[in-house]
Amino acid sequence: MAQRPSPAQRPSTAMILAAGMGKRMRPITATTPKPLIEVNGKALIDHGLDRLARADVKTCVVNVHYLADLVEVHVTRRQDMEILISDERNELLETGGGIKKALPLLGDQPFFQLNADTSYWIEGVKPNLEHMIDAWNDDRMDALLLIAETVKAVGYNGRGDFELAKDGALTRRSERGVTPFAYAGAAILHPRLFEGAPEGSFSMNRLFDKAIENGRLFGVQMEGIWLHIGTPEAIGAAEYAVRESAA
Repeated sequence: MAQRPSPAQRPSTAMILAAGMGKRMRPITATTPKPLIEVNGKALIDHGLDRLARADVKTCVVNVHYLADLVEVHVTRRQDMEILISDERNELLETGGGIKKALPLLGDQPFFQLNADTSYWIEGVKPNLEHMIDAWNDDRMDALLLIAETVKAVGYNGRGDFELAKDGALTRRSERGVTPFAYAGAAILHPRLFEGAPEGSFSMNRLFDKAIENGRLFGVQMEGIWLHIGTPEAIGAAEYAVRESAA
């Protein structure tokens, strides 16, 4: 049996990005923030929090902006981990700015980062967060992304995001190209990735590109099926895929 990674290797903290407006999910998001939309009887954000709890995460930071009170009340009911709120009610900081603002709550060690709306999948034999823990190499990496095969994904119709080398190194797909791998909204990030990052609102893509330039952005291929919940129609497709996988 494979040996479980030592506690020193396992991130004990995490951040879930839950501040977005969810514009593509309208009209549902007119009254319900996207992280609280239910898929298979459970809010999207709870699917992510459950995975983090199973990975022994003790503290999770959740940022809030749109319908912030609803998200905050919902997540702070959790009893299986400490929930800290990073308040962006006054200014939406995008992915990069939101994580940078929360760094004082996350500590100085690598942490999990999940997107509340896209970090949803059907597990394979081994949980994907465990695959990520096993793949993390602190000497070589500033960021490790969970990468899904687009041909197996449900609800995804994009052209992919990254090329994945044999050693796990990631590079961007060409501007007009197509690649078989898309970022599935889960990562392990080291705080040093944010050194020199701008103030205010900015996208994590800016820091991913910096890590690519330094040869320090890596990926691990998802085991199982990625369920991309980008539109109201995708909810039904995801629920059908889960039912089929359990049959």
